[in-house]
Amino acid sequence: MEGAEAYGFSGAISGAFLLSCLLFAAVSRRQRGPYMDEVFHVPQAQAYCDGRFLQWDPMITTLPGLYLLSVGMVKPAAWLLGWTGSVVCSVGMLRFINLLFSAGNFYLLYLLLFKIHQKNKAVSGFQRILSALTLAMFPTLYFFTFLYYTDPGSVFFTLFSYLMCLYGNHKTSALLGFCGFMFRQTNIVWTVFCAGNVVAEKLNEAWKIELQKKKEEKISSRKGSFSDLTRILQFLVEYFLSPKNLVTLTALTWPYIILVSLFFVFVFINGGIVVGDRSSHEACLHFPQLFYFLSFTGFFSFPQLLTPAKIRKFLLSLRKHPVQYSLITVISLFLIWKFTYVHKYLLADNRHYTFYVWRKVFQRHELVKYLLVPFYIFAGWSFADTLKSKSIFWILMYFVCLLAVTVPQKLLEFRYFILPFLIYRLNIPFLSLYRQLLELTFYILVNAVTFYLFLNRTFQWENSDEVQRFMW
Repeated sequence: MEGAEAYGFSGAISGAFLLSCLLFAAVSRRQRGPYMDEVFHVPQAQAYCDGRFLQWDPMITTLPGLYLLSVGMVKPAAWLLGWTGSVVCSVGMLRFINLLFSAGNFYLLYLLLFKIHQKNKAVSGFQRILSALTLAMFPTLYFFTFLYYTDPGSVFFTLFSYLMCLYGNHKTSALLGFCGFMFRQTNIVWTVFCAGNVVAEKLNEAWKIELQKKKEEKISSRKGSFSDLTRILQFLVEYFLSPKNLVTLTALTWPYIILVSLFFVFVFINGGIVVGDRSSHEACLHFPQLFYFLSFTGFFSFPQLLTPAKIRKFLLSLRKHPVQYSLITVISLFLIWKFTYVHKYLLADNRHYTFYVWRKVFQRHELVKYLLVPFYIFAGWSFADTLKSKSIFWILMYFVCLLAVTVPQKLLEFRYFILPFLIYRLNIPFLSLYRQLLELTFYILVNAVTFYLFLNRTFQWENSDEVQRFMW
């Protein structure tokens, strides 16, 4: 980081943290007590603060990573500063931990952008800082900075693990992946993603050699044709049938293999992935979750995905490949017909935005979910098109992880889309400065509306005296 860029980054992260502190104070004043899932998280953390480590709330679905780390941070700080009594593990103190995670996420996003795009000399330091700031302000993640939820910490350890993987520190990456797993079990998928990065690199090297033998110069020149796909699948089968290649890959990825093995031991002993409240968190093949994720990504990445040039390119692709798109349409309609699930929380909890999305869009008519298929296809094509700078093996690996982290979820919950979105957004080419500023402005507006609704547009349920607030 050069001098001017270092000063610029320091100013950006300091300014963002100061703004967050002011917003944190406003949220803490308006909502002093635990809200939503904090009703479970806060008492559990306070029990750990009191040394009651065997106490566990059966409604909590995640492992105790957040609570253990909270005690590890708050207790030493309380001892150093002389805090006593209820202030030590108060709601505000516990929430403040996520504010620190938010600053850490900003720094990690910047480092990841620097590492992933280091070969692109056209990208300026200002663009890197602006992009990191934009992603740090990503509305769905940024909102939970101000509540005691697992999301900021889960993102922090997963991004840190990914960064260490890119630098080749795989043992450290796996250790950080374990920390991420302790915050949320589904983060094991991103441990597989880190291992997949290593495998994709080796496959790419071998594929280049294979193409050179056949006197073909570019890997991506025929990407997308059926014959090319067949040839790649044949290459993959041959590569993984080689004992030498398997030994090489195992030697490179053994820390991740150990962690994934421990995950399967945990699932076997626990009898499932979820720790508690299993009846409300059953795994299923909910394929439309992929379509919801693509729509979510299209909404938050519209400066990149929704451009006149993109639309023209998509229409040209439709004209060139009508059979393929017809087949995709039929498959999509079938998946929506047979695999759409509606969780009871989605229909019952009117505090979440997903409740209104479902009621105002999907429940308007039985046919709406089918009529949205053309938009899903465009979103999917745009999504894949922005990743074309990555190797075919990286893309395959990412899509496998994307399916693994979204499809088994029965509940439509925007928080589940945070990590796959960030990984995607980090790896696409940099936007023009104008589009970067447009994206940042859009995120700021969404955040402003979200916090306005949360702080000021409260309501009450008929059977409860508690104040209810709108949230992600």
